Amino acid sequence: MARKRKGRDLHGWLVVDKPAGITSTSVVNKVKWALDAKKAGHAGTLDPDATGVLAVALGEATKTVPYITDALKAYTFTVRLGQKTNTDDAEGEVTAESDKRPTDDEIKAQLAQFVGDIMQTPPLFSAVKIDGERAYKRARDGEEFEIAARPLWVEELLLTDRPDADHVKLEMTCGKGGYVRAIARDLGDALGCFGHVRELRRVWSGPFDAKDGVTLDQLDTHAKTDALDHLILPLEAGLIDLPRVHCPESSVAKLRNGNPALVMGDVEYGEECWADHAGQAIAVGTFKSGELHPTRVFVRA
Repeated sequence: MARKRKGRDLHGWLVVDKPAGITSTSVVNKVKWALDAKKAGHAGTLDPDATGVLAVALGEATKTVPYITDALKAYTFTVRLGQKTNTDDAEGEVTAESDKRPTDDEIKAQLAQFVGDIMQTPPLFSAVKIDGERAYKRARDGEEFEIAARPLWVEELLLTDRPDADHVKLEMTCGKGGYVRAIARDLGDALGCFGHVRELRRVWSGPFDAKDGVTLDQLDTHAKTDALDHLILPLEAGLIDLPRVHCPESSVAKLRNGNPALVMGDVEYGEECWADHAGQAIAVGTFKSGELHPTRVFVRA
């Protein structure tokens, strides 16, 4: 007999303002512990030294994680000019140096090539899988390998400040799978001076903003109480970018059983959408001839 999973049946999103020095997985584990939640996961890994939005999905909201992962995200980051590192951030070993320091105008001129549809090669120290193994593990073992470039949509990349000759502050809005460390590396190479990320913060991710994030101190202070419950956002927050259709009472049971059912709404044939009944998401699926064909079903205790 399978062992019953302990914890509370919580369904929704908790936005954490992640501090530096902790992994994304450790944050999720802390949220589960503090809320006594049965199930949790996160949308979009942040490097241990990065800060900002880490959206933690609870219970059935974990089924909506792909929609947040695919959403636009905004970052602020500082690039250290004049040095290349093997990790493309300040934690790595310096592998090349340059005395050249570009002007602000030279930097702005190079930023244009990193906007729009670009091809980006992830850092060697990343979670990308190479023949089934994480790239960072191969890199730590000293293996030589290459990572194929992959497409990335960059909505905006702006120079916001130049504190001194060695540092430049940037803001970037991008789509799924973007590596800020790779932007810093490639910008430094394009400028002929090298570069790596010194500080990185995710300001927002889809509908979630860092200013609304819970701190780890708050989790510690209010752990194992209901004081954090009012900060949990509804499961439906993860579906904000999908169109919504109405599910009549007669269709609820069919959809929850994974069967196509009649819904009402102004969506195109073949469009992905979610069905709402009495303010709750019942299912996500494809709209065809007046019916929703479910691909994800939400069952809340």
